[in-house]
Amino acid sequence: MDYHNDRFMDYSLMIYKDKKLVALLPANRVGNEVFSHQGLSYGGLVYKKDLKSETAIEVFKTLLKFLNKNDIVSLILKELPINYLHNTTNNPLAYLCFKTKAKMVRTDMHSMIDLQFRSYSNSRKEGLKRGQKHNLVVKESDSFEDFWNAILIPNLKSKHGVHPVHNLEEITLLKSRFPKNIRQFNVFYKEKIVGGTTVFETDNVAHCQYISGNSDKNELGSLDFLHIHLLNNVFKDKKYFSFGTSNIEAGQKINQGLQFWKEGFGARSITQGFYEIDTKNYKLLEELFI
Repeated sequence: MDYHNDRFMDYSLMIYKDKKLVALLPANRVGNEVFSHQGLSYGGLVYKKDLKSETAIEVFKTLLKFLNKNDIVSLILKELPINYLHNTTNNPLAYLCFKTKAKMVRTDMHSMIDLQFRSYSNSRKEGLKRGQKHNLVVKESDSFEDFWNAILIPNLKSKHGVHPVHNLEEITLLKSRFPKNIRQFNVFYKEKIVGGTTVFETDNVAHCQYISGNSDKNELGSLDFLHIHLLNNVFKDKKYFSFGTSNIEAGQKINQGLQFWKEGFGARSITQGFYEIDTKNYKLLEELFI
């Protein structure tokens, strides 16, 4: 996370038991609040899959107590969507939030495909046919320069007046540190790049971090062609394929057209909650076991 340390006041914490590291919390501080790191898409406690519930509760109580004693009033915790968990039977967060009277302050919906049940709508199939008709070609690249400079930056600037969350130098740095987990796929028409997607890959999930095509994407079917290729070939053995969220305005609204496009590949929604917890409520976790 150090590549954007100038934007956040890091407050990441490590929790030990008997001098052994058992959990950590990537986090940053804003005033008297601590957040699941706002520079990361996902958050919450990180711990081994065999951590027992009693220890998990003790970890959470210790975390809140530490924050409270250091003048932190609230913890805003961002959960990890369940499909990213290695062990879905070891996730006590909902119970911990219930016991500490957490307030849900935001919920995002992520479009996720279970690749056992992928299916394509007629619109996506038509896009694939247009791509085939125009003899589009998909190539994986170790460089992000063509996609960032020719497609992504111009599109985000013209449509939304913003820049990518990662600039070219930052995404290149991340790729150098995680060469097998960050992959760039571009689609070409007559040897000219017309679209692409940047994929963050974990054991369970292939996640599209950036997706963008030029102004001819609908006529060429470039993004449909590209993603069906990824689903049918590159990531066909993955458990899940994620298109990320279509939420805007801090989760309050949904980009309808974007959601429709994603669901045309068989994606359906899972949720990611954001919780605000008063740190003084660590006391509610004391004497929990009888």
